[in-house]
Amino acid sequence: MRIDLIRHGRTSGNLEKRYIGRTDEPLCREGIAELRDISYPPCGKLFVSPMRRCIQTAELLYPRVTPVVCIELRECDFGDFEGRNYKELSNDIRYQKWIDSGGKDTFPGGESPGEFRRRCVEGFLKCVSGVPEESAATFVLHGGTIMAVLERFALPHRSYFDWQTDNGHGYITEFDGKKIIVTEKI
Repeated sequence: MRIDLIRHGRTSGNLEKRYIGRTDEPLCREGIAELRDISYPPCGKLFVSPMRRCIQTAELLYPRVTPVVCIELRECDFGDFEGRNYKELSNDIRYQKWIDSGGKDTFPGGESPGEFRRRCVEGFLKCVSGVPEESAATFVLHGGTIMAVLERFALPHRSYFDWQTDNGHGYITEFDGKKIIVTEKI
């Protein structure tokens, strides 16, 4: 099955390098313009995170397709770091502790990276379970969600942070129910 994993377009929080997980912000003007300059694959069955930035991106890329919203595909809850950037957090002892953990500690007041990744993988599997094998599925997601899915299924195996992708970009893949092979970058 062909699986397309597309990161939502840029938001004002992305421009300011803020931790934007549960904040439901729309695409910014620059983000909308950037999406128009990228070539996207034809749409398979369309799945999106419930966040406005993903729904808006899906509507811009595939205006004639009604997306299926999957709550498990939403971005990580960054807790007390939400809406702030690394400069604003640089004097926060909790932030330094989180950085020193290699991003493995639970976000203070938020979600643990392990819980987040499990949730994303469960949502992904729930979505693809209803798509016929010889078909295609298109996902419009968050960067962290894409990273979680590829860390779990992609071969050759790479670490979570190795799968980062820019806003509006992503991967065209083949999925056999057990592993993902990336065939092309978007």
